[in-house]
Amino acid sequence: MAGAKEIRSKIASVKNMRKITSAMEKVAASKIRKAQKQMEASRPYAERIRRVVGHLAHANPDYKHPFLTEREVQRVGYIVISTDRGLCGGLNANLFKAMIGEIAKWQGEKIAVDLALIGAKAVAFFRRMGGNVVGTATHLGDKPQINDLIGSIKITLDSYRDGKIDRLYLLHNEFVNSMTQRPEVVQLLPASGVGTDQEDLQAHWDYIYEPDAGELLEQVLSRYIESQVYRGAVENFACEMAAKMVAMKSATDNAGDIIEGLQLKYNKARQAAITQEISEIVGGAAAVSG
Repeated sequence: MAGAKEIRSKIASVKNMRKITSAMEKVAASKIRKAQKQMEASRPYAERIRRVVGHLAHANPDYKHPFLTEREVQRVGYIVISTDRGLCGGLNANLFKAMIGEIAKWQGEKIAVDLALIGAKAVAFFRRMGGNVVGTATHLGDKPQINDLIGSIKITLDSYRDGKIDRLYLLHNEFVNSMTQRPEVVQLLPASGVGTDQEDLQAHWDYIYEPDAGELLEQVLSRYIESQVYRGAVENFACEMAAKMVAMKSATDNAGDIIEGLQLKYNKARQAAITQEISEIVGGAAAVSG
C-alpha cells in the first residue's frame, strides 16, 4: 500500500483537477445559453430561405440554374463542421465516425470525396487520416461569423460550378437538447433536393424575376448555402458547449469519487502506521522491563 504522504499528495492533485473541471463546467453552462440564443436567432432566416429555394426548385423558369440541376455523380464534396477544442466528450468522435461512414459509402461506388473542413479538430483528424482536404477554416471563436466561413464555402461552390464535384453536402452536429447531440448530413447542392410541402405548390407557377432569373438565382442560392453553413456552425457551437458541460460535470463527479477512495486508503494507511508505532512502543517497553 502506498504511504500516507504519497496518498495525501494524490488527493491534493485530484482536488486541484476537480476545481478546474468544475470551473469549466460552469463556464460551459453560462455559454450554452448565449449559444442557444444565437442558434435560435439563425433558424428563422435559414428556414425561410430554404423554403424559398424549395419553391424555386419546383418552379418552371425559362432559366435553369446549375445549382438546381441534377447530374451524374462522379465526385462529391462535404463541408464538415467540428469544434476547435476538445474536452467535449464523444461529440467530435461521433461526427468523424459519421463522415467516415459517408466516405466508405461513396468509395464503395468508386466515387471520390473532397472535404472542406471547419474546426481545428476536423482539420487535424482528416489530414492525419489522409482525406482529400480542399479547404480549411479554424478558430471561429464563441460567435462564428459568416466572413470566417466564406473561404470554405467559396471553394466548394466554385468546385460545383466548374464540374469538379457533382453534389455538395453539409455535416455538422445537430442540437437536440442539452443532453443529446447527433451528427446531421444535409444535401446542399443540387438544391433540387430541398424539400417543401407539396400543398404549398401550385400545379404550374413561377416567380417574376427582376432584373433577370440568372442574376437573381445566383444571389439567392449563394445566400442559401451561406445561411445553411452559418446555421450549422452556430448549432455546432451550441452542441460543443452542451457536450462540454456534461463531460466536465462527469469529470467533476468522478474526481469526487476518486477523492473518496483515496481518502479511505489514506485513513487505512494512517491507521496501519499508528498501529505499527504502538506495537513498536509496546515491544520496546516489554524489552526494557524484561
